[in-house]
Amino acid sequence: MVFSSMVFLCGFLPGVLIGYAVCPAKFRNFFLFVASMLFYAWGEPRYIFIMLFSTVFDYCNGLIMEYLDRREKPQYRRWVLVLSVVVNIGILCFFKYTDFVLESVGQLTGSPVHLLKLALPIGISFYTFQTLSYTIDVYRRQVKVQHNIIDFGMYVCLFPQLIAGPIVRYSDIQDQIRGRKGSWEERFYGVQRFILGLAKKVLLANQTGTLWSQISSLQEGDMSMACAWLGALAYTFQIYFDFSGYSDMAIGLGHIFGFRFPENFNYPYMSRSITEFWRRWHITLSTWFREYVYIPLGGNRKGRIRQIFNLLVVWFLTGLWHGAGWNFILWGLYFFVILLAEKLFLLEEMKKWPRLCRHLYALFFIVIGWAIFACDDMGVLLRYLGTMFGVNTVAGNGISLYYWSSYGLFLLILFLGSLELPKTAAARLYESMKQKLLAVLPAWGDRIAFVLKLVWLALLLVISVALLVSGSYNPFLYFRF
Repeated sequence: MVFSSMVFLCGFLPGVLIGYAVCPAKFRNFFLFVASMLFYAWGEPRYIFIMLFSTVFDYCNGLIMEYLDRREKPQYRRWVLVLSVVVNIGILCFFKYTDFVLESVGQLTGSPVHLLKLALPIGISFYTFQTLSYTIDVYRRQVKVQHNIIDFGMYVCLFPQLIAGPIVRYSDIQDQIRGRKGSWEERFYGVQRFILGLAKKVLLANQTGTLWSQISSLQEGDMSMACAWLGALAYTFQIYFDFSGYSDMAIGLGHIFGFRFPENFNYPYMSRSITEFWRRWHITLSTWFREYVYIPLGGNRKGRIRQIFNLLVVWFLTGLWHGAGWNFILWGLYFFVILLAEKLFLLEEMKKWPRLCRHLYALFFIVIGWAIFACDDMGVLLRYLGTMFGVNTVAGNGISLYYWSSYGLFLLILFLGSLELPKTAAARLYESMKQKLLAVLPAWGDRIAFVLKLVWLALLLVISVALLVSGSYNPFLYFRF
């Protein structure tokens, strides 16, 4: 079940909202825990036991470390942490990478292999990182041990961020698990954020995804250089509006239930370097790798060579985390090389460049990166990259002219939509309208402006739902990470 489905929008979500509203405050965590179990079990009921095992296992690990502190045996806490890391990462690797390793070995040796063909448990990469953040922070004595297993289970399984994040560390919401008090203003903000996220997903990401699907399925002889770049741009905007839209919906739902999840995106396509891009894209993942991999390895404190090695490890793991495929590993290493070059010398040199050139530089390498990410077959990837740079192809043809003339304006709208400009303009327009209404109707201006905002949000919701009902293309790119 995904947020942009009719089952969720018309069935699950209204039922949960009503149930949460009438539920006594002391039972609301239990209610959310049960609702989250139902949400997860809707798609893959058998894999719910893996998530429950991870929950109970790390809950117990926290209690054990607390017990060892009381018995003044802190030297054994490290072994508890090691066990937690090995078991959690072991489960993740077994389901996510076993077939990839077997297939790679078979290709290298030329021997036939029997693949397990395991279905990847939904959201396993996200909830594994969340439970690990808890045990690591308990080990570091940065958070208090959670004694209530329902509260801990609710944190791990909370349905708004279960499937695709943001990756919510226990330290982010430990005080909100029992102490949250959501105001009506905060709940309304959550509803607004959810609707805007849904609109980004349905109105922008899905439509752009259709273009990428059409271009990526073209025959090799029909693919021109202009088509390849258009397809890469389409995927660039699809993955942004898809994933950021889903994060907006998750954050919005969090506010409705009184949680404040960390932001996951900060207009990444406004970046003027790849370093800046990764401070703005999937922020919670970058933060997790920095806090739990890069810094523990030594960060930049142990010399240049060690720093380069640490960066290599982080970006290899970042690529591998995104999927069991060589293109994801290549994608991670691709950004490692660029980030290393920026860190060593390029960022200083870029300070001399005009701002527009820095923006174009960042977008150029971002688009190529997403082309690598999108093509999971290495042969297809090499041909696609070759086509983007004019290898064995023409610059343009009738097909590329058709697509560019049909979608060029839409891509421009998408680019503008990926910037902060629309948000700023909308806020100024709303304030201007409110001030004019207040000047004419001092007693009713605020209320009328609020009603108009409600009408606008309702219109976005109706249009989004209508497109979901009438359309068949509704993928979610991060669904199985």
